[in-house]
Amino acid sequence: VQLQAYGGGLVQAGGSLRLSCAASGRTFNNWVMGWFRQAPGKEREFVASITWNLGTTRYADSAKDRFTISREYYKNMVYLQMNSLKPEDTAVYYCAAQRGGAQSYGYWGQGTQVTVSS
Repeated sequence: VQLQAYGGGLVQAGGSLRLSCAASGRTFNNWVMGWFRQAPGKEREFVASITWNLGTTRYADSAKDRFTISREYYKNMVYLQMNSLKPEDTAVYYCAAQRGGAQSYGYWGQGTQVTVSS
């Protein structure tokens, strides 16, 4: 399984970015795809997830009402639309994949930097 995240950049507070994650190496039926982030000096934290088959989503409180996770089933793409960005959203964002039935995310992409200026 390979995951490649891209789309990060520098944006002003209140702006928007869309992160993309290209997943490859297998089919992802019954898997869960997620976005995580890690800010300098902080632990990595969960942002959002989506089930591949049904598209059921889950969000961290910090992401609710501002971020939207989605997937394109036949293109093996996962997205994170981020609106109303805040300086505290500055972090390296990672996409991850969890095999169906697994207890944790076992596959990770390289990160993409998101910097929100005030």
